[in-house]
Amino acid sequence: MLPMMIVLVAALAAFASVLAVALPLLTRSRFTCRLKAVTSRRQELSRVQRASLKGRRKGNAGSRFVMMRAVVSKLRLQSLLDDKPLKNRLAMAGWRGQSAPLTYIFARVALPVVLLAIGLIYTSTVFAHLPLTTRLMVLLGATTLGAYLPAILVANAVQKRQVAIARAFPDALDLIVICVDAGLSVEAALGRVIAEMGFSSPDLAAELGLTGAELTFLNDRRLSWTNLVDRVGLPQVKSLATTLLQTEKYGTPVSQALRVLSQENRESRMAEAEKKAAALPARLTVPMILFFLPVLFMVIAGPAVIQVAAVMR
Repeated sequence: MLPMMIVLVAALAAFASVLAVALPLLTRSRFTCRLKAVTSRRQELSRVQRASLKGRRKGNAGSRFVMMRAVVSKLRLQSLLDDKPLKNRLAMAGWRGQSAPLTYIFARVALPVVLLAIGLIYTSTVFAHLPLTTRLMVLLGATTLGAYLPAILVANAVQKRQVAIARAFPDALDLIVICVDAGLSVEAALGRVIAEMGFSSPDLAAELGLTGAELTFLNDRRLSWTNLVDRVGLPQVKSLATTLLQTEKYGTPVSQALRVLSQENRESRMAEAEKKAAALPARLTVPMILFFLPVLFMVIAGPAVIQVAAVMR
């Protein structure tokens, strides 16, 4: 009996030893999985960033940008290339490339000259019969248009982009709240929102994607949210950045703060819709008078006029 007990205890000890060695290899740690996921995400973002920087360097090496830079250098406008308000304005329009300030400054310089040359050609050929004062006014108008056209185009692009982002922002904020309530981090929630809203709102998805990459690479999270506010320029985005920074600073619940912010955005969106609906009758007054009332009078009084004309014949 005793030898059997010794053999049984030895077998159990051997099995426990093998199990103790093999169990860490068979069971996957959650922390290890998360660490591997973060590492792979960092490597992917790093490859994307290196590819984009390489593409930008190749683009800047083109003859067109070399010519633009030479013109800007001769006019001593290099200081405008590092103007932060100009870069933020172009970023609001969706133009975040390194060549965007150079292209904008060159357009501000070249367009008046080009339109003035076109105006000279037309005033000396097609409009040669017009008086001298009229031709000078045409040249002045062409030059003024060339001076203000780049700024007008940038302002139009900024307005359209901000309207598109503002329309999709409440939905994105609701998705962030749902993801945070489900236990995801802010970075993971942004990634989920990017995947869900990539087709419906590409502008907002691009901004959130860039913010997610900056949160991964930059040490200062405040700088990432500040860059998002500067690139978008909307008060709703500024409120989101301020809320997240305050929750990180004071340790308040993120989901509760985001839920309150989401409710405020929904109420603001509904108030804006009610405001537009209230202004609709006043805006419809002129079209009603010009287009509906004449047709209504023709339909009502037309048969009577036809009968009177037939009797008078």
